Amino acid sequence: MEETAERWIQLTIRVEAPSAESAEEALFALGAASVTLLDAADHPVHEPEPGETPLWPQVLVRGLFGPEIDRAAVSERLHSAGLVHSAVAVDFENLDDRDWERAWMDRFEPMRFGQDLWICPSHREPEPDWPIVIRLDPGLAFGSGTHPTTALCLEWIDGQELTGKVVIDYGCGSGILAIACALKGAERVIAIDHDPQALTATLDNARRNGIESRIVTALPNTIEAEQALSARADVVVANILAAPLIELAPELIRALRPEGALTISGILQSQAETLVQAYDSLGPPVDRHHCDEWMRLVFRHESSEN
Repeated sequence: MEETAERWIQLTIRVEAPSAESAEEALFALGAASVTLLDAADHPVHEPEPGETPLWPQVLVRGLFGPEIDRAAVSERLHSAGLVHSAVAVDFENLDDRDWERAWMDRFEPMRFGQDLWICPSHREPEPDWPIVIRLDPGLAFGSGTHPTTALCLEWIDGQELTGKVVIDYGCGSGILAIACALKGAERVIAIDHDPQALTATLDNARRNGIESRIVTALPNTIEAEQALSARADVVVANILAAPLIELAPELIRALRPEGALTISGILQSQAETLVQAYDSLGPPVDRHHCDEWMRLVFRHESSEN
């Protein structure tokens, strides 16, 4: 008799944005192997205040459970917690291993940025003629190369000569930009993020790519971060959002060495001029590039002062 593939159970509930974090925690507490937050409709993400997480007005919270899940008990727990209006508002879908693996493979394929940079997920082997390969699977932190702002930064990094340089990646997420810089030859990369989970993901991905000795992680406002910023860097990359980029402008400018380059993204085209004003002490941007509604700005520190 042919062995039946293990079945996974995908649970989905719809919640309002303020309840998304509680729903995520509840699913993990109930034994979910993973939890994903998705837009429940075609809503734009409005920019949050610094430190907040951007979310849609209504969110689909989707958890992956093993076949042993007690559907009735889980539904009742979510109902009792006030996360769904009734136990029948919980949607369950069966997935077997082959379906899950195929869905993963269909969604995440190798991607090229610029001339030489490739991102290759673990289920694929890179081609021999790909010059620089970042091995990366989507994880718990943002940044797998699929968002236009990440792509804009990767394309810029691909065109830079970074051998022996010191780089700061502010808002590192998965570490994808930090890893790209290290693979391009950067001697030291300081990856800073307010989310400890992002720092864990960055270090894990750095080890996967064999460059963990050149990447240092730090939370903002720690001794490690302050030392890195005060020591200054040849390149500073910050792919976050307009509000924190404006707030951080004095800090990021001070972190840049004379003749160094500062690249910012995560901003909309409509916000570009506000950002140019925030960084006006560096002069006008030497590069502006957009992808869809998103923008990348590059400034160069022309001062020779120490």
